Amino acid sequence: MSTIIYPITNLKTGTDMSVVRGEGVYVYDDQGKQYLEGMSGLWCTALGYGNQELVQTAAQQMTDLSYSSMFFGKTHPVGEALAEKLAAMAPVERPHMFFGNSGSDANDTQLKILRYYFNAIGKPNKKKVIARQRSYHGITMGSACLTGLEVNHTNFDLPVEALGILRTDAPFYYRDRLEGETESQFVDRILGNLEAMIVREDPETIAAFIAEPITGASGVIVAPDGYYQKLRALLAKYDIFFIADEVITGFGRTGNAFGCETMSIGAPDMMSVAKQLSSAYQPISAAIVRGDIYDALVEPSNRIGVFGHGYTYSCHPVAAAVALKTLEIYERDNIFGIAAETGDYFQQQLKTFATHSIVGEVRGRGLMAAVELQNHARGEAFPLAVSDFLRRACLEEGLILRDVGTAIAFCPPLIITRTQIDDLLARFGRALDKTAAWVEQEGLL
Repeated sequence: MSTIIYPITNLKTGTDMSVVRGEGVYVYDDQGKQYLEGMSGLWCTALGYGNQELVQTAAQQMTDLSYSSMFFGKTHPVGEALAEKLAAMAPVERPHMFFGNSGSDANDTQLKILRYYFNAIGKPNKKKVIARQRSYHGITMGSACLTGLEVNHTNFDLPVEALGILRTDAPFYYRDRLEGETESQFVDRILGNLEAMIVREDPETIAAFIAEPITGASGVIVAPDGYYQKLRALLAKYDIFFIADEVITGFGRTGNAFGCETMSIGAPDMMSVAKQLSSAYQPISAAIVRGDIYDALVEPSNRIGVFGHGYTYSCHPVAAAVALKTLEIYERDNIFGIAAETGDYFQQQLKTFATHSIVGEVRGRGLMAAVELQNHARGEAFPLAVSDFLRRACLEEGLILRDVGTAIAFCPPLIITRTQIDDLLARFGRALDKTAAWVEQEGLL
C-alpha cells in the first residue's frame, strides 16, 4: 500500500495504472503496454515525451547553476532571458511577470496582486473577484475558491465569501440554454445576469473577472460567438479588470499562441500561464500583469522594504532554462503553425462522431476538444458512470483521455501527426462503441 495521498483520485479505489516511460506522443506502463497520450499528461506536454533538447538543457543548467533564489534583489541571467522572451509574446500591455511553480499559484498570486494594487491606489474596498460556474482555476486555498466545480469544494470549507469571490453563469449553451433560446439570446441573458449582480454588489467593490478562454476540466466549453466581446464591454463599463487564465489554452493549444486570440477576447489586464510554458518538463508558471499595475506596486514595496510575496522556487533557474528552450523550440520549429493545421484536421475528423447514438455535441478549438455524451431517448445527460466507463474503455484500447463531467476530453501533444490522430480516433471509436453497448445492456437508455 502506497503512503502517497494521491491528487484528484478516489482514495479508496487507489491507482489503476503505473506509467514508467514516455516517447513522443506515447507512454508505457509497468507491464510494457503502450498508450497514446491523448491528454498531454494534464493538458501540458506540448512537445511530447523524451525531447532531448529539453533534457540536455536541464542537465546543463543543473551543472552551471542548479539553484539560486530571486529573494532580496538577486537575479540570474536565464530568468531575465525567459522574462524578456515571454514579455515579447504575451498579449498584455507592457507586461511584467511573477514566476511561480503551477497554474494554481499563478492565480493565487493574481488575487494577492489585485489586493495590493487597489490598496496602493487608494481603493481598498475594490477586492471582489467574479468567477464562473463550471470553471477551473486551481486547487490552492485561494485559487480553489475561484474554481467553480463542486468536487473541488466539497468538505474543504473554502473561504469563498471571505475572499469576496462571486459566481456567475458559464457560457455553456449546450447544457444551460432555455428551450427555444438562440445562442445570441443565451449570451444576452447570462450577461444580463452578470450585470445585475455587478450593480447589486456595487462595481466599486469588484476588482476583476477571471475566465479561461476555453475551459478545461469543466468540459472544454467554447463560448458562443459574441460572448467575450459583450463581456469585455460590460467589464469596461464598470472598470473591472479581465484576468485571462491561459494555463491550459496558452502556447499553441487552441490554434494560436494564446486562447485570447482564438476567442477574440482582446488584450487582458492580467494573464496566468503555466503547463505548456515548459512543456511540463519542469514546474513553472507566470502571473503576468499590465505595466501600470506593476508600477503601482513599486512605491509601497519601497516604503515597506520589500514586496512581501515569493516562493522558494520562484523562477528556479533549471525550470527557467527549460521554459526558455521550450519557447525557442516553439518559434524555431513553427510548432504553433503546424499544430493549428493539425488541429483543424483533428476537429474535422472528430466531428464525424457527432451523429453517434450516445453523443450530444462535439466541440473544441485546435488540439483541444470534448465529446459531450447525451441520452437522446430521455433528452438528458447520462450519469457520470457512463463517461467514466468510456475513459476506462479508452484505456483498454491503449488511449489516455479524461472524463470531464458528462463529456470526454482530448488534448494530445502539439507534435501529434495526422496519422497518429487517425490512430487516436480509431481507438476512441472502438471505445465509444463499447460504451454504447454497455449503456444499452445496463438499461440506461
